[in-house]
Amino acid sequence: MSRNVYGSKMHVAPLWKSLALRVHIEQALFRTIPLASSTALLPVSSGLTTRGVSTSRISNALGSAAAVKKVPNDQGFVTPTVEAEDTSRKDLPIVTASERKITIGWDTKTWSRFHNIWLRDHCRCSKCFHPITKQRLLNTFEIPSDIKTIGVNAKADGLEVTWQTSEPHVSFYPWSWLQSNSYDPAISPPQPIIEKIEWGSRIAQSPPSITYSEVMGQDDRGLYKWLTNIDQFGFSFISGVPPTPEATEEIVERIGFIRETQYGRFWDFTSDLAKGDTAYTTLALGAHTDNTYYTDPAGLQLFHLLSHTDGTGGATLLVDGFYVASILKELYPEYYDILSRVPVPAHAAGEASSIYCPSPRSGYPVLGHDPCTKELVHVRWNNDDRSVMNHLEPDLVEKWYEAIKVWNKCLKSPDSEYWVQLQPGTAVVVDNHRVLHGRSAFNGKRRMCGAYVGIDEYRSKLAVLRERFAPEAVQNATDDLPKTNVNGRNIWNSAL
Repeated sequence: MSRNVYGSKMHVAPLWKSLALRVHIEQALFRTIPLASSTALLPVSSGLTTRGVSTSRISNALGSAAAVKKVPNDQGFVTPTVEAEDTSRKDLPIVTASERKITIGWDTKTWSRFHNIWLRDHCRCSKCFHPITKQRLLNTFEIPSDIKTIGVNAKADGLEVTWQTSEPHVSFYPWSWLQSNSYDPAISPPQPIIEKIEWGSRIAQSPPSITYSEVMGQDDRGLYKWLTNIDQFGFSFISGVPPTPEATEEIVERIGFIRETQYGRFWDFTSDLAKGDTAYTTLALGAHTDNTYYTDPAGLQLFHLLSHTDGTGGATLLVDGFYVASILKELYPEYYDILSRVPVPAHAAGEASSIYCPSPRSGYPVLGHDPCTKELVHVRWNNDDRSVMNHLEPDLVEKWYEAIKVWNKCLKSPDSEYWVQLQPGTAVVVDNHRVLHGRSAFNGKRRMCGAYVGIDEYRSKLAVLRERFAPEAVQNATDDLPKTNVNGRNIWNSAL
């Protein structure tokens, strides 16, 4: 299921090999793409990415491919017309310009349409986009809704557009960036650099792990490997950690600043109920995620067993929430839908000095999805911290209880549960938005330490490391362009 961790490039041949094929493509585009009568076709350079797969760029020796002439139409208006300057270039897509849109034909079956106002808004020249701060300088609200082009020029690495404004403005857009951001229509979504691997109990045969010395290495390659493990599997062990709070805290800070909560900044605790939470007891804890009572639950949680004397038990339980959700979706789609729609309120009220509840008070669904891709991105479940379900529709009450019973049954399936007995010197970090954790009951003296890291801090660190060790396709395709890398970051980075 896994993809190449370092996202190696895959080179493909030019799109067009002969003039005859080019004519075929032009004819196909006329049949499939609505064009303005005042437009003409032009060749455009390659350097494309197919949503996550990088392709080779054409030679830098290739020059400008086309220019625009002003041609009056039947109504007397002047509209831009794109015409080819060099018909010998056969390895290029097709572009058309109309009154309000520019259309790019990547091949006979794939094209993208971009509104003029959208393109103008996304100009990345230094006047419109601060190259150092990576913030928009352009006043979006002053862009005319019917802004027109007076020039569309195909370059070897991208599309150059000259806008009809009081002071003509020139914008440039790399082909790889345009294709990866196509919205009309949306081209197949990019495959992630690291594909998430769902797992069950058999992960015990080869769980993701890394050594303390690797994580602490100055070149950050070990840190990248560790965070990649977490991104791919939702958890990772770290072996060889000195069994001290200081060493453990140092590991956490390799990711980012520690998130302080009502339990403190860094925990070092035993089963003494020093805090009003069952984690501070010897009781068994079922599979759950932490902080369901927060609007923004912690992203990562690290545990390190420092010692366990005069007793037994206390095995750690890990369950992949994405894996269990996929089973639920396949076998019980109605219940999956219910857990994706019905919000669940929660609370943390064991301390007299605080009462934590999410905002809005009704809480969030057990299964959270990306509103655009519909991909499952967040599991939040802790039945112990659940508040009163007083917002259920009457005809949904029994169905909701059936849904959580089946969900609980799937969580507790032997196929889902991964049990491991932690030992001093081995820490574990879990993605609290994906992997549920728990423990068996225990006796004796058990000392545990750990901390939370925010999801944004974790994602930020991983993104920065990927820039260095596994750059995305658009970054690879644009790194050599002039004025692209400023202050250590590519202005066409997909995060921008």
